[in-house]
Amino acid sequence: MSRAAASDPEDRPSWTFLSNHGHVLVCLSEDPDLRGWEIAERVGITERSTQKIIADLIDEGYLTRERVGRRNSYTVNDKLRLRHPVESSHRVGVLLKAVMAPPPEIRS
Repeated sequence: MSRAAASDPEDRPSWTFLSNHGHVLVCLSEDPDLRGWEIAERVGITERSTQKIIADLIDEGYLTRERVGRRNSYTVNDKLRLRHPVESSHRVGVLLKAVMAPPPEIRS
């Protein structure tokens, strides 16, 4: 499935293992210079929801924003712990490394 197709409600699963906050964090970790509409398209949410999530992540220290010309560039703080008590023994960097690593070859 292409990234663009993922934003089509018909093509999205009814639930996922990561929250939209997690999806936004993964997107910005992969490409810190993405625009809000690009993130919204990839995650399958509105641009306004994306802005709110980015603000949440900045407020809690998971992201920092730097103005570069007329655009924003984001840095993920991968040292912070995940927020839910079930995962709080792990840092954000562990999650990002796991979901961004090339998938291992599947052997039949």
